[in-house]
Amino acid sequence: MSGNDASPGTDPAPAVRGVAADGAPTARSHPAGRLDPTRCSVQALLRGDSCTATAPPARRWLLIEQPGPWGRDALLESRFDRHAASRVARRARELDIRIQLVRRPGDRTPDAGRRWALADISPGRETVWWSTRATDDELLDVPWDGSVGTASRAPTYLVCTHGAHDTCCAVRGRPLARTLPADPGDVWETSHLGGDRFAANVLVLPFGHVYGQVAGDGEELVYAADRGQVVLPWLRGRAGLAAPAQAAQHHARAELGLLGAADLPPREVRRLDSPTPGAERWSVTLAGPSGDVAVTVESRLSAQAHRLTCTAAQPGHWRTWHPLALRVSPPAGSA
Repeated sequence: MSGNDASPGTDPAPAVRGVAADGAPTARSHPAGRLDPTRCSVQALLRGDSCTATAPPARRWLLIEQPGPWGRDALLESRFDRHAASRVARRARELDIRIQLVRRPGDRTPDAGRRWALADISPGRETVWWSTRATDDELLDVPWDGSVGTASRAPTYLVCTHGAHDTCCAVRGRPLARTLPADPGDVWETSHLGGDRFAANVLVLPFGHVYGQVAGDGEELVYAADRGQVVLPWLRGRAGLAAPAQAAQHHARAELGLLGAADLPPREVRRLDSPTPGAERWSVTLAGPSGDVAVTVESRLSAQAHRLTCTAAQPGHWRTWHPLALRVSPPAGSA
């Protein structure tokens, strides 16, 4: 039997690289949880889909603790007050804030805590403000600007376990949420983060780094986050940044060995003419420790279409990112 063969209903054990805290590859491993080989996350691993530059664009996040089951539309199909849910969702849209329901790993009881938080991952503002609500209606009037709550800059891990959105998220995410070697108070299950085929997906606050295909118990991820660093092999990107900036930042980190969570903030993103039909080329300027880092990246549509989620009605194409050039400029005024 070849290495890619598997019995029905089992995981064919596609592998991704484990990593050391400095981002270097170590032993090969794969995400926890056993899935039918036809599932989107298994197929993505077998194809070797890159998750680079796939973090969502949101810079502000509203975390709402809501135990119990979540439907596909988590806020509206949960035990959150139905009359308040649609108004909270509308307020979030108006303020350009993304809502994530959260719950403790394995916790399905309706009488758990009623915490909520506003997370701002904007560069220079990276903070999560935690509060507690007595009723769901309180979220309609309380400020969502960081002026209330207890500020925290410690790593907070949100593991997507939203099975009603995609089975892969539950089967891959729930084991990871239970075993992630972090302080239990810092680990939450969360609703849909996007990129179902990259399960298990993790959002690490307050810097907003999103990881996919996280292998094992995520020990390397937690160790790096505690040191204020990122882990490149699983890194999808930093939320809140445009995709070209995420791609450029990822390439520059790999080339220059800059793994600090706040390293290489974007200064400029500029679209260039592309000589290839269907491709998009970008010039991205990042702020480096020794001068600006200019990176040219190109995105192309995948050659073939595949189902990108387990529930996709039809196959789809996606964009892949390719570095073309990198140049470090000396600081202004240097000889």
